[in-house]
Amino acid sequence: MELIDDGFCFVCGPKNPIGLKLDFIFDGKAKTIKTEFTPQKEHQGYFNIVHGGIITTLLDEAMVKLAIAMDMPAVTAQMNVRLKKALNVGEKITISAEILKETRKTLDAYAKAVTSDGILAADATGKLVKIDSVRIE
Repeated sequence: MELIDDGFCFVCGPKNPIGLKLDFIFDGKAKTIKTEFTPQKEHQGYFNIVHGGIITTLLDEAMVKLAIAMDMPAVTAQMNVRLKKALNVGEKITISAEILKETRKTLDAYAKAVTSDGILAADATGKLVKIDSVRIE
């Protein structure tokens, strides 16, 4: 299976007018990836609290972006998320991911969101299924 990246990804797509447009930094030596995000009012669920779906989306994106950066394109098949701390609108977080295990067809990955105070706000494990390629258009 080949997927096409047309630049409209909600998290990282530069062409998406309502997207987050996040840049991810890959550390090839450590085999990790990270990005920073400061949620705004439009990302809230309850008053001044960031919607858990936004945090989950960021964790998912980090795991998949890392797989692609490591030349193992994959899609998420299963994900388990723990939302550990309510995040306030305007509170900057760092999202990072690492690959825990690789098999011929799958990857086990871990991602986390940490506040600027070093508090773990959320984390996730994911089972990713490898695909043939991602084509950039």
